[in-house]
Amino acid sequence: MIAIGKREFISMFKSVKSIIIIAILLLTSYYSAKFSGLLASGIALTEKEMADIHTVGLLILLFIFGQLFVMGLSHDSINKESHERTMRFLVTRTSRLQILLGKFAGAWLFWFTCLVISFLVIAIFALKFDFFIFSQVMALLTFQIALTILLSVAIPKPSATMFLGILIGLLFPALGAWLVFTDNPWFSWLKFASPYYYLMEDTYQFLIIFGLAGLLLAAAALIFNRREF
Repeated sequence: MIAIGKREFISMFKSVKSIIIIAILLLTSYYSAKFSGLLASGIALTEKEMADIHTVGLLILLFIFGQLFVMGLSHDSINKESHERTMRFLVTRTSRLQILLGKFAGAWLFWFTCLVISFLVIAIFALKFDFFIFSQVMALLTFQIALTILLSVAIPKPSATMFLGILIGLLFPALGAWLVFTDNPWFSWLKFASPYYYLMEDTYQFLIIFGLAGLLLAAAALIFNRREF
């Protein structure tokens, strides 16, 4: 599992898409933190909101495009190995669960590293590292990575997951926000399956998102164990 995770982690830094996404994250972190004072002077904010103003740009970017970024980098994490027939070699060397967890761990560590660097850039201007907001964003990314892994396991063709990844990446934030705020009794109960619902309050209920991610990984493991290679 460690070897698979390490290979996944290193390979994610080598692609052009990764470099572009990292650049977007760092530039957004830098300029949103640098010019946060202009935003604060233009609107009325509470004392708590003023304290978190430096992270607004990065939070908006990841809340809206985070799923798209994750899908763009990892949509073929599993099915690419199957498509190129390298999965047959892997399953003879280690268990399927370790393959799945290794792929997940590599992607998770990649985003963890990117987020730490982004928050360190923000900390230069904010003069603090907000561990609470960092943990909230990491919880959201963990869910998004798990969903991407599930998609890559369930759909064998990388071209199909690339298309669905773009579609889900664009629709997921809008659908999640709608479920949180809708009063429609037929759909409002689905908000409990949306990670955005647990980010609405500044409480530790965001930890539930890690549980939701675990359920997605469990579903991925069940499908992966039944797959023939």
